[in-house]
Amino acid sequence: MDDPAPDPGPAVFGPQAVSESQAASLRRGRLMAVGASLLWSTSGAFVKSPPLAAIPESGRGPILACFRALAAAVALSIFVKPRHVRWRPMLVPFVLSFAGMNLLFVTAMTRTTAAAAIFLQYTSTAWAFLFSIFFLREPADRANLLALFCALAGLGWIVAGDWNTNYFAGNLLALGSGACYAGVIISLKLLRDEDSAWLVTLCHAGAGLLLLPMVATRSLALSPLQWSLISVFGVVQMGLPYVIFAGALRRIPIQEAALLTLLEPILNPLWVYWLWGEPVGFSTWVGGGLILGGLAIRSVLLRMRATPLAEQ
Repeated sequence: MDDPAPDPGPAVFGPQAVSESQAASLRRGRLMAVGASLLWSTSGAFVKSPPLAAIPESGRGPILACFRALAAAVALSIFVKPRHVRWRPMLVPFVLSFAGMNLLFVTAMTRTTAAAAIFLQYTSTAWAFLFSIFFLREPADRANLLALFCALAGLGWIVAGDWNTNYFAGNLLALGSGACYAGVIISLKLLRDEDSAWLVTLCHAGAGLLLLPMVATRSLALSPLQWSLISVFGVVQMGLPYVIFAGALRRIPIQEAALLTLLEPILNPLWVYWLWGEPVGFSTWVGGGLILGGLAIRSVLLRMRATPLAEQ
């Protein structure tokens, strides 16, 4: 016979119950944001893995970018509700920006260190800030100006450190991926009334389909292991984190979520070093620290600014 259930004690109602519920929701949201960041941070581990690194370098970037995006699109499509699917002209630059980011980032990671690729992609916030000032006529603020200054300083460290190395071209590609990512950020801002599942699925599907003509002309003699890794790469590293992160944003403030996602660029090169032994140069760590430090301070300043407004 089962033991009797323990006495749950007196029921809790009123403000205490609400605060406990809110605290539990915040904890869950933070764990979800951390989980999404952990999954996103595995991109370098996949690209640098021996089976995928064995693909010829000339076609490795487009092949991985194409099929990981398509695999993610298939996984994400189950979350799209037909009533949310609708056409907007802004979807064109959105998909093109995401496709460029996807191709340039993956190709950059095949031609430079994982650390440089992910750090330079995170300059996207600076480029988005400049675009919003000069084209959207939004006012500049101290938090974003600080992030911009740190991003430019970090960019200078990374590029100067690899100026005469084989990594220089890869660093330029990574910088291009950051500019494209800025286009994604701006597009999402202008498409904020659209369903997130529809937008994320569309950009992944579009990114993969746009690359299909390019990879179709190349030899696709991949092994079953390579096809399997690319599929897992798309679903686990790209598709699943977006679903988890969308849930996190319903529970925690955007500024806090942005701060927690900085785990991705910190862990990305560490996974590659621990798993595959790829070293990272001193200038790359300094530059990455400046870029991420600026973003972290920006998130803290924005959160401090939002707190008094919420209490009014």
